[in-house]
Amino acid sequence: MLPINQFKQGLTQSNPLWGLWLGLPDTSCAEICGSAGFDWVLIDGEHASFDLTSIKLHLQALAPHSASPIVRAEEANPILIKRLLDIGVQTLLLPMINTKQQAEQAVRAAYYPPLGERGIGAALARASQWNRIPNYLHQANEQISVLLQVETKQAIENIEQIAAVEGVDGIFIGPSDLSGSMGHIGNPSHPEVVAAIDHAINVIQASGKAVGILSLDPIQAQQYAKRGVKFIGAGVDTLLLRTSAESLAESLKQSSVKSSKFIDNVY
Repeated sequence: MLPINQFKQGLTQSNPLWGLWLGLPDTSCAEICGSAGFDWVLIDGEHASFDLTSIKLHLQALAPHSASPIVRAEEANPILIKRLLDIGVQTLLLPMINTKQQAEQAVRAAYYPPLGERGIGAALARASQWNRIPNYLHQANEQISVLLQVETKQAIENIEQIAAVEGVDGIFIGPSDLSGSMGHIGNPSHPEVVAAIDHAINVIQASGKAVGILSLDPIQAQQYAKRGVKFIGAGVDTLLLRTSAESLAESLKQSSVKSSKFIDNVY
């Protein structure tokens, strides 16, 4: 049986879908996070050290778990999109979409004819279980979800046209790159960047498509959820590990200092 894309189904429901970024290449981290309670986890092929094989291993590791896997491709290259879909990716996040033409090309690459131009090689594909899934070619399009990432000043200027492209399930706003593109690198809270994000959210929602964003501030993330932002990345595995490790080390060292002062005072 062709797996049902639970993330795609979730986009049609009322509750926000909470997600976690995966940047650590060991599949153990994916397994730990896959049943932590998040609706989705994202395998980051753009900035983390994943290749096609390690992405496949992560899909296999996540298969028994509750979180839906999303894969962010390193670029919206039609050949790469085809290969990711063939290894079993059902939800793709495609970065640096700046124009309507790029959005249309991404959609064509993701779907089989007549909706698109995805190359047919199901006998070699994990996605079809090497042709064990009956009528895979006729069912596959229904379970594919295409998410586009808008993260530049140019993309915001073209957001109406991008949001109007058929075959796109959601549009993800990238605050970090957007702030850099707008001349405020490292400051996604700058009023001009915030205004651009607000404008994009309104346009995407008016188009009937789902809005996504990354927000590591829990209060801000909840505010986005109240606005109807549909899929929200609220954490990153590397940062969770780093901050937890630093916090534990700091608390232990502070406790040691206090204990030492107490002993000095006693004696």
